[in-house]
Amino acid sequence: MTKNKTKIIALVASLILIMTVISAVLIYKEYQNQNESVETLSKYGSRGSEVTQIQTKLKRWGYYTGNIDGIYGTQTVNAVKYFQRKNGLTVDGIAGPATLKAMGIMTSSSSSSSSYNSNLDLLARVIYGEARGEPYTGQVAVGAVCMNRVKSSSFPNTLAGVVYQSGAFDAVRDGQINLTPDSTARKAAQDALNGWDPSYGAIYYFNPSTATNKWIWSRPMTVTIGRHRFCK
Repeated sequence: MTKNKTKIIALVASLILIMTVISAVLIYKEYQNQNESVETLSKYGSRGSEVTQIQTKLKRWGYYTGNIDGIYGTQTVNAVKYFQRKNGLTVDGIAGPATLKAMGIMTSSSSSSSSYNSNLDLLARVIYGEARGEPYTGQVAVGAVCMNRVKSSSFPNTLAGVVYQSGAFDAVRDGQINLTPDSTARKAAQDALNGWDPSYGAIYYFNPSTATNKWIWSRPMTVTIGRHRFCK
């Protein structure tokens, strides 16, 4: 009788241990799935700090007019679609890895992107070489011109191609592209990469006080910021 009881107790203990292990595995997998969902996308119905970041950035850039409440509602969906449409992304209203990267919101899947960091550094050097001393908005606008050229069929389709196109930028010709950019230029580059365009779609800019090229004066002006006139 004692041996039977011992066997039963051992069997029950084994079953309890097995069930505990299975439960722990299932809980861990669920935790991983939840974390992966948060890290890879935000969509209609999502809530949290990432949604707040999305709303804050889109509101700053003029895409979003609603409240910054951390709730991914209809207004946020529409604002994300607007941002995606303007930046050549898939227009689905979902803030997946590509959209978050374009907004400058780093996730585990995008934070290691060497391409983004490389573009950020190059654009910051262009801005520093071309527009240091200009108002901050004007520095972002210079970066936006570079990004607008990347999107235009009239220019190379990569940032490096645009920057190093023969005769495109004085900073490349005179070597200032190789100067170390300051924190302001880096921040302006990030804003331009993330979609802020104070140039209003310009693909050219020039200083009216020093410009000698008659052709540039014929281009339709979009805005003047500091010493630079931006045009299409």
